[in-house]
Amino acid sequence: MTSPLIPQLQSEGQILAEVNGCLGLITLNRPQALNALSLAMIRDLTALLKAWAAEPAIQAVAILGQGREGKPAAFCAGGDIRFFHQAALAGDTALEDFFTEEYALNHLIHRFPKPYIALMDGVVMGGGMGISQGARLRVLTEHSKLAMPETNIGLFPDVGGGFFLGQCPGHTGEWLALTGHPIAAGDAIEMGLGDVYVQSSVLPELIQALRQGPQTSAEHVVATVMERVDLAPTPDHRELRQQIDRHFGAASVEAIMASLAADDSEWARHALATLRKRSPLMMAVTLEQVRRARTLSLADDLRMERDLVHRCFHLRPGAASETVEGIRALAVDKDHAPRWNPSRIEDVTPEMVAAFFQSPWSAQDHPLSDLA
Repeated sequence: MTSPLIPQLQSEGQILAEVNGCLGLITLNRPQALNALSLAMIRDLTALLKAWAAEPAIQAVAILGQGREGKPAAFCAGGDIRFFHQAALAGDTALEDFFTEEYALNHLIHRFPKPYIALMDGVVMGGGMGISQGARLRVLTEHSKLAMPETNIGLFPDVGGGFFLGQCPGHTGEWLALTGHPIAAGDAIEMGLGDVYVQSSVLPELIQALRQGPQTSAEHVVATVMERVDLAPTPDHRELRQQIDRHFGAASVEAIMASLAADDSEWARHALATLRKRSPLMMAVTLEQVRRARTLSLADDLRMERDLVHRCFHLRPGAASETVEGIRALAVDKDHAPRWNPSRIEDVTPEMVAAFFQSPWSAQDHPLSDLA
């Protein structure tokens, strides 16, 4: 639908935009890739949100993911990791642009001056969390599956992950960051990563009402959602909170793993087995990231994460990068046998971790220096 309120978009249909009354509606339209974000999509989202923030006729924004007929739902499965792999090996500067522009978009969403509503049906991972956690209203269904699984590819939970995971109760943020464990609606709401629950059977009617019903004010848009809200399911991990806090509150990754090893419960064995598959170096970086982020503003956290992601691809360039190796094993060769370096948590030194946190830029030259 063309409208003078919609700027020219560049992503060749990967982002769909429409206006209904005072509502701007965005659909992530890359369903075959679970709506994973490309650089063109990030640029279109940024252009739309900046235009709509300044447009008095637009009073609220809603965002959803395009579904696939007969397939499970996906809001957004993250960033395009195959692009990361190709760009890193080719020395393509578009990789740097991707992270700078993605993190600036995350900040824009958190600071958006009008109600921004994320319909987080299905898979919401990585970059999908980045474009939903800043929403004024985060809507979940029984199919919602939230995770920050970056340690699985030798990365860290970026897109503001330090900021929003650091705000989770107790040490659940460390648990989610290190393991990448997915959580459902009940846990997400209890941990502060979601707001309301709507049954998926009601979602088509809700989307239809947003798309075609009379939307005359921001209050009416929000009411359209809230009148369909239901009681959220019981959290799956409520009974495990004491265990999570005890183990994941330990001083280091090595201490967390030792603590889990001393616990004979099935949950602890599973958590330890998960950690043993991750990059020891990037787990240590991730733990430091989440704990530093607890004392940082969102803007300062995103600047720190921009430093970290630069180091992920440049401290050891090309195939020597833990991230490039992790993506290779998961998504390129698919052998699921990453060759981490070092291979043992005992061999990760404080100096190795500290190198990731040294910014390659001065404060005024930082690519995210203008974030307020």
